[in-house]
Amino acid sequence: DNERQSRLLAKTTTELNEKQNQLADAATVLEAIEDAAYDQAVKVVARIAVDETQKADQAIVDKMINMTADPERRMKPKERELIAFWLRGVKDNIMKRAAKVVTTVLSVLQKPECRRAAKDKIKTVYVCSECGETSMRWLGRCPSCGAWNTMTEDVVVPTPPPSAKSPAAIAARAQASTLMAKNLRDISSTEEKSRILTGIKELDRVLGGGIVLGSVILLGGEPGVGKSTMLLQLCGAVAAEHSVLYITGEESERQIKLRANRLEIAQDNIQLAAESDVDEICGLIMQTKPDLVIIDSIQTMRCNDIASSSGTVSQIKESTSRFLNVAKTLEIPTFIVGHVNKDGAIAGPKVMEHIVDTVLYFEGDKTLPYRVLRAAKNRFGSTNEIGMFDMTGTGLAEIQNPSQLLLEGRPLGISGTCVACTMEGTRPILSEVQALATKSALNNPRRTSSGFDYNRANLLMAVLEKRLGYFLGNLDIYINIVGGLRLDETACDLPVCLALASSVMDTPIGDKTIVIGEVGLGGEVRGVTHLETRLREAQRIGFDRAIIPQQNLKNINPKDYSTLQIIGVRYLKDAIAAIRQAGC
Repeated sequence: DNERQSRLLAKTTTELNEKQNQLADAATVLEAIEDAAYDQAVKVVARIAVDETQKADQAIVDKMINMTADPERRMKPKERELIAFWLRGVKDNIMKRAAKVVTTVLSVLQKPECRRAAKDKIKTVYVCSECGETSMRWLGRCPSCGAWNTMTEDVVVPTPPPSAKSPAAIAARAQASTLMAKNLRDISSTEEKSRILTGIKELDRVLGGGIVLGSVILLGGEPGVGKSTMLLQLCGAVAAEHSVLYITGEESERQIKLRANRLEIAQDNIQLAAESDVDEICGLIMQTKPDLVIIDSIQTMRCNDIASSSGTVSQIKESTSRFLNVAKTLEIPTFIVGHVNKDGAIAGPKVMEHIVDTVLYFEGDKTLPYRVLRAAKNRFGSTNEIGMFDMTGTGLAEIQNPSQLLLEGRPLGISGTCVACTMEGTRPILSEVQALATKSALNNPRRTSSGFDYNRANLLMAVLEKRLGYFLGNLDIYINIVGGLRLDETACDLPVCLALASSVMDTPIGDKTIVIGEVGLGGEVRGVTHLETRLREAQRIGFDRAIIPQQNLKNINPKDYSTLQIIGVRYLKDAIAAIRQAGC
């Protein structure tokens, strides 16, 4: 009997714990509902579930108390008293928690947001941040674009039907419109009147010659890379001739003032406001009509007529659309700062990048002083241009000659280093490629690549092994591009191969030698574009020897490069032989 009653007591205790867990889960769900969306129907269901859980817990507790009070049970009086005391405490605890949850439910139901949500029939959907596809339930993979883990929860409020007395409805019935169209010939296209020169040459280069009037520019980058610093310096450069309105939603006005003092920028023609209400900001822009607007950042902006928190897909999309409408109507260029996610893309819906005119990415390793500004989209210029900056104690400084800067401090007479030339738009940039091959103590040797595509590096190693007979299977190989620059152009294949061969043979490449060329799977060296521009840049920096593809020799005149010895190679083995020659 004692054993049977003990099992029964243990079973009942387990049921009580399960009910307690259910009650805790109900409270957690209720808090999540309160934080995310005010859906009255779900809250009512949660309240009913809590009430039922409370009733069930009371019945179980009463049953256990009665069982422990049974005089026929062979238990010590002290044990029986302790168990009864513990069960009464559990009952009181459950009652308090249940009462707290019910009180929370009632307080939430009385909120205006909850009543408005019930009135507007809010529904929750899941939106893909890449393509904007919607689904009524969460999906691991978007059925439209195929991206993984991009479905985010969002709240959708149905748009109310237009009033019959609205101007749009009246114009539609009268088959008339207040919209006026202009003749394309009458629209001014003068470059001086259509753009604002910032005075920051690197930024003007990336934008295609300045800021176009009425354009909306989205600037993204990692936290701490210098987005706000660059835009504040932009305000100081433009404020000499134009009025600027700076809207901050992340920092206070005093914090912006302290940064402006540190950067030593002109502050007379810059207006500052700390606000996150989109309608208030748009009203201020229409009232003051500045020449340039800065929004920092879009993830902190909020439209009060949308029942969701800041940073959600609907808030970001609607806020961007409203800023775009004001910018196009008044022809006021607007910079919008956007945060990035863990993958490096701008956080928010992909449609945000579609509706803006220009998308800029500010890149750079926070441990290094160099920063690179790239254009991923530009309706008014090329997307191949880059701007380079140096992060100093007084802000961002332009790097007019990046090749000279990236080659400073280069080791001389050391094996495993080679100079490559990559084209960033119309600008040639010389950079140092470093390779290190050392004997491995592991069964699977390491392969590490920084600044160069990892798969491309493995392909070039396979070519070296197959075509030239190098055995790299027992070597740890490390490839590094100095300065934090990333080389994605195939013209950098030959420099990487020669740096690897130099490290394996322990034979240094000449300090004044530059290497240009693409390597195929057959070990052949293929031609590259913009070779004349690359050679002129190498000659300007002071190089005296260039190893280039043989097929490019017929397109250049060696007399134009009098101080540069040009060596044409047809295969990879010819380039290896060239660096083995004395004086190379």
